[in-house]
Amino acid sequence: MTPVNLDLFGALLMGLAGSSHCFAMCGGVSAALSMAIAPHQQRLGQRFAYLLCYNLGRIVSYMLAGALVGGVLASMVSLSASRHAMLWLQLLAGLMMLAIALYLAGWWHGVLVIERLGARLWPYIKPLAGRCLPLRSPLAALPFGMVWGWLPCGLVYSMLTWSAASGSAAGGALIMLCFGIGTLPTLFALGGLADRLRYWLTLKSLRLGSALLLMLLALHTLWRTLGAL
Repeated sequence: MTPVNLDLFGALLMGLAGSSHCFAMCGGVSAALSMAIAPHQQRLGQRFAYLLCYNLGRIVSYMLAGALVGGVLASMVSLSASRHAMLWLQLLAGLMMLAIALYLAGWWHGVLVIERLGARLWPYIKPLAGRCLPLRSPLAALPFGMVWGWLPCGLVYSMLTWSAASGSAAGGALIMLCFGIGTLPTLFALGGLADRLRYWLTLKSLRLGSALLLMLLALHTLWRTLGAL
């Protein structure tokens, strides 16, 4: 695998491995979404359409944030004319990847500090979600999901450090797209469409195995970056 493919694979794995965190963070959102759907639109196919549009909106917000961070940092590195600037960003991304792996394994929870910092901005963003209600059609769930995509989340913030180290707006957006795709099984399970899937996603052995694999990717990134400095 090339370094770029490793980063994308790591982002996808992060989304899948963060199931327990997603259940804790987004359970209330899923309940709110279900309540916002009109009773006559609660059939399985209609609920799937609402969930799909909601999650598409959420992933669009992730990609916008990734593109913004990746683009701005790439411009700053270009202006600094320092050949090591991007490597330092990659080193930070590797350390954040390691921190997330430790969090997912349940060995260290420092990532939650970043989450608490972001929570200060959320009260200013959350009222926008209320303007999207009630959800009269699946497409109305798209802007609703875009607002909730900015929900304070340590995993999302950590992923943005990878976007910063991607070197471009497109690279940052692609990393966040892979992360968002990885979270889809969890969010659909939260929507009540796959109870058996919810069981598998919350298995401790699966979470630990994913954390160890992510840790190996983090160590590989750190080794590769340190060798280039």
